[in-house]
Amino acid sequence: MPIDLNQKIYVAGHRGMVGSAIVRNLKAQGYQNIIERTHAQLDLTNQAAVQAFFEAEKPDQVYLAAAKVGGIHANNTFPAEFIYDNLMVQNNVIHQAFLNGVKKLLFLGSSCIYPRLAPQPMREDALLTGKLEPTNEPYAIAKIAGIKMCESYNRQYGASHGIDYRSVMPTNLYGPGDNYHPENSHVIPALIRRFHEAKLANAPEVLIWGTGTPKREFLFVDDMAAASVFVMQLDKAQYDAQTEPMQSHINVGFGDDVSIAQLATAVAKATGYQGKIGFDPSKPDGSPRKLMNSLRLNRMGWNPQVNLERGLAVAYQEFLQGDARE
Repeated sequence: MPIDLNQKIYVAGHRGMVGSAIVRNLKAQGYQNIIERTHAQLDLTNQAAVQAFFEAEKPDQVYLAAAKVGGIHANNTFPAEFIYDNLMVQNNVIHQAFLNGVKKLLFLGSSCIYPRLAPQPMREDALLTGKLEPTNEPYAIAKIAGIKMCESYNRQYGASHGIDYRSVMPTNLYGPGDNYHPENSHVIPALIRRFHEAKLANAPEVLIWGTGTPKREFLFVDDMAAASVFVMQLDKAQYDAQTEPMQSHINVGFGDDVSIAQLATAVAKATGYQGKIGFDPSKPDGSPRKLMNSLRLNRMGWNPQVNLERGLAVAYQEFLQGDARE
């Protein structure tokens, strides 16, 4: 089926790391009619505001990349906000998309939907088979609800209204648009800042929390955007062949993981830090491993393009540009 580049596409969360990467990808493909709204222009937790927006704009497609996100500290401090805000955003956008004739929608979730002790690599069928990680359970519950909402609308209205709402679950993301805040950032941006500052200070050693042995998977954000658009454009028969009506979400990972020690060495190389890397085993390690099984997506015909070395180089250049502006 030919792709219509004139379709109206609403990217919710276009200022976030994933949303902005999706907009870059769509524009690179030649899509002209992309709808964007900042939080100040449209509060997605406000039901009446979302209703008015959809009734006025009538988009053809929706990428739902808007979410309240944060690290362990934020999740522990504001659990009520994490569950309320995310549920409201999802409910409002998905329901109003349906009421206003949106046939195609992509919901973006998170790997934290899987049980804390899920077998590795984590397959899609691990969902709802065990207890979640307590520190981000409210966020994970909201994301699970989003997946199930898409599935439920498909089951009830797919045949009668021709809707096709899909969900993708990314692994740990990094790259342009990331948050490099000293306290509130994830592991890659936090390490980039630490090694950069250590290089400027000629620090003899950078000390990393934990033993360095836990393994994590990382995906460059533009690869995630490419996968999102790929899944959205995929023929329904191909998508249905790899999914089930009540287990329709798709993992998006790199397919390989690295230890925190290997990651630290790679970030040191990317930033040009030449001192020693040490580890503090008195600090917590977290889960020993979190790797996604992305074979469903690979079988559909998509594979990542950006390896860690190249991705870190791009991320560091973007950090330097941001650093220079501050």
